[in-house]
Amino acid sequence: MRKDLLTGTMQPKKSMVRIVKVDEQTVAIDPTGKQSGRGAYVALDPEAVKAAKGKHIIEGAFSMKIDPSFYDDLYAYVDHQKARQELFGKQG
Repeated sequence: MRKDLLTGTMQPKKSMVRIVKVDEQTVAIDPTGKQSGRGAYVALDPEAVKAAKGKHIIEGAFSMKIDPSFYDDLYAYVDHQKARQELFGKQG
């Protein structure tokens, strides 16, 4: 179980996506969950990602400025993964 950065709820790790602070200026989506760096987990909830953009939640968690396009990329990734889960069921 991992805590969702955006909603604060506990959810199974397999049903979340990891984001990682790669260096002092870069945050990235970590689809493998194994990239080195400080990480946080986000549930597959596109609406929570949308709300987080306005509240700057990821900036607070990683103590850095985040490019607004990262939220757009995260939204697209989360939306895609959620659709895959709905189509194919939970994998793993």
